[in-house]
Amino acid sequence: MSGGGNNNVVNKVFYATSYHPIQAGSIDGTDVAPHDNGVRRALLCYNAGLYDPSGDAKAAGDPYCTLFVGRISHLTTEETLREAMGKYGKVKSLRLVRHIVTGASRGYAFVEYETEKEMRRAYEDAHHSLIDGREIIVDYNRQQLMPGWIPRRLGGGLGGRKESGQLRFGGRERPFRAPLRPIPHEDLKKLGIQLPPEGRYMSRTQIPSPPRRKGSVSHREEANYREKSSVEREEEFDEQRSTVKRERSYHSHRRRSKDREERYRVDSRSDREERSRGREDRYGDKEQVSGSKRSNHGEEERSHKRHKDRRSHHHRRSSSRDIRSSDSIY
Repeated sequence: MSGGGNNNVVNKVFYATSYHPIQAGSIDGTDVAPHDNGVRRALLCYNAGLYDPSGDAKAAGDPYCTLFVGRISHLTTEETLREAMGKYGKVKSLRLVRHIVTGASRGYAFVEYETEKEMRRAYEDAHHSLIDGREIIVDYNRQQLMPGWIPRRLGGGLGGRKESGQLRFGGRERPFRAPLRPIPHEDLKKLGIQLPPEGRYMSRTQIPSPPRRKGSVSHREEANYREKSSVEREEEFDEQRSTVKRERSYHSHRRRSKDREERYRVDSRSDREERSRGREDRYGDKEQVSGSKRSNHGEEERSHKRHKDRRSHHHRRSSSRDIRSSDSIY
């Protein structure tokens, strides 16, 4: 099956699960011959078995709970590194690799956590974070967990900078690009090189999962994930993106509703103040209005009293006339 001419693999990548020097020197993982002296030196060590990762006496601790931290500033100390990596979990042990003669930092370290869960949290969140102004990279302990591993000092390793001219692919920083040319399946099989996972490539936004202990529930879940087709994974990824969009739309709608309610309250308060000013302009201020009401009430009381006095006076005059008329009769 050929990988060329397939538009679906553009911007797709895959990662190495085992190490082979020739493949690590290939941008798409399909080279069948070394292209620089570093790869040739690593291939010699690979074929002759000159490197034994278990022979490093300093590589102690649980590899499934240990992270590799690279590109550390040469001024960073163990205390600073422990404090920075302790944000993701409880650090059980830490080894900042130093020069055997000068004691200067080599710019990388191994950090062991109490649990695998804490290690995975740091693996996801600490990558490309800053320590002492330097952007670090974080990866799992490939020295002990990646079959066939050859370190950088022997021409192997992964990543690298363009200035060195010896880039290595297949790792977290520089994954293999999905092949756009025909894949030499037979030649790769003869060399024992991992074949590209045709139809099961990943996008650059996906984070490759570090190895899990065999037999664990998480390991079985990861195996099931690998068996899924790329179409199924893309559908899951699209569904996740749709969920995120819906949540963002919901929160945006709530913010707009709150803004409308706030504007309505402000407008209503402004309308009430405007109506109040209008009444004051029409009737005067409150003291004048209340004063006029009191004066009107006093006028009414005085008028009522005058009317009552007139009625009383008229009644007295009528009574006097009745008395005089009665005297004239008797």
